[in-house]
Amino acid sequence: MISIIIPVHNQASKIGACLQSILNQSYKDWELIIVNDGSTDNIVTVIDQWYHNFLGKNLQFFSKINEGSNPTRNYGFSKSSGDYVIFCDADIIMTEKMLEKMLASLESNPTASFAYSSFNYGHKLFRLFPYSAERLKTMPFIHTTSLIRRESFPGFDNNIKRFQDWDLWLTMMEQGKTGIFIDEVLFTAQLGDGHISNWLPSAAYKILPFLPAVKKYNLSKEIIKAKHHLK
Repeated sequence: MISIIIPVHNQASKIGACLQSILNQSYKDWELIIVNDGSTDNIVTVIDQWYHNFLGKNLQFFSKINEGSNPTRNYGFSKSSGDYVIFCDADIIMTEKMLEKMLASLESNPTASFAYSSFNYGHKLFRLFPYSAERLKTMPFIHTTSLIRRESFPGFDNNIKRFQDWDLWLTMMEQGKTGIFIDEVLFTAQLGDGHISNWLPSAAYKILPFLPAVKKYNLSKEIIKAKHHLK
């Protein structure tokens, strides 16, 4: 079984498309765990409206105080029971065979601890790369929404506020874990206030270092590099 964990904070307007894409999955052996991270919007009402669509499905909904994404993901994991787990932000829209293809990739590659794919951010394609520890040391390129073997998941670092996915994959790399790349676009991240919404063209980080967003980006990157002893 796959445990799908959705941390949500003030994304009631986006989660509906995510939930529908889960219901549309060709792979049906999943449980869904939604964790409300102290939202102040109408997320509780929205989830109540969706409950009837999940009759016969294993849907659990929890609410807690606002602590941030990583504590919320870890909380969801503590409530899960699947042999595989995927952390799916509330703004993600899965293609119909996403779970099926990710699971097949892991079953065909028993030494891999997680499977990941390319994705769209709105209309922009983020085409990722085959797994490389050396590349991973230099840049974040694997999205959080990847299928992970339960026994390989080390937990998210609750103290990391940005580059949370990069930190996770680096931690797993240090533990001898590897990933398998699926060279397909298997999901779309909706435009808006998600974690990737602060994306800027790569050139901006070189020619506009004074921008507040660029300064925060570089500072956060240095925190990850220091934690993992990267140059």
